[in-house]
Amino acid sequence: MKKVLIVDDEESILTLLAFNLEKAGYQVQTAIDGLAGYELALANDYAFIILDLMLPSMDGMEVCKQLRQEKIDTPIMILTAKDDELEKIIGLELGADDYMTKPFSPREVLARMKAIMRRIKPEQQKKSVDNEETLEAVEIGDIQIFPELYEVKVRGALIEVTPKEFELLLYMMKRVNRILSREQLLNAIWNFDYAGETRIVDVHISHLREKIELDTKNPMYIRTVRGFGYKFEVPRV
Repeated sequence: MKKVLIVDDEESILTLLAFNLEKAGYQVQTAIDGLAGYELALANDYAFIILDLMLPSMDGMEVCKQLRQEKIDTPIMILTAKDDELEKIIGLELGADDYMTKPFSPREVLARMKAIMRRIKPEQQKKSVDNEETLEAVEIGDIQIFPELYEVKVRGALIEVTPKEFELLLYMMKRVNRILSREQLLNAIWNFDYAGETRIVDVHISHLREKIELDTKNPMYIRTVRGFGYKFEVPRV
């Protein structure tokens, strides 16, 4: 039986989700504050984590960030009471796989959980098969990326990137000179295939350009292909 962790300080939310998940055949554990949820996530092997953003002791953003830094790759769905695009983008950037805005339907939560777990399982299997290839350093122009170390060097200097910026840059560099649609990038990096969410991709591309390009208005590496998406190019000499 798959185990799911729900972290929320609203008793009604915990009760509602726990009832519906147990009815669907999941084993459920709950926590009412961020620190307790974080400790449970470190100590147990969960198939899925549902995490509220507004939590006592340790907020959901920090819980998500710390779990990803600890290399916990369990799928995480964040819950937010606000329909705030910035909160969604930050949560996804920190490593969450999906989000739900309160109030929500338990049936939709279950449907999204199943969709995410279906996508992630084959991806994890592929990663284990292609592990050696994945860990090889990639170098294009003045940019070097080291998957094993989670490091990026630009013109010989280490730069700071978020986990999602790192994944996005690596994905694009491994597909140099290929046009990649926003939808393709959204699905590949965020396991997201919902129409209308491609703004998340544009925000991350903008942040990457600020970190790797000499002139963001005339980028050498990440070029916009109007009407299609983006392309990572070898810079013209």
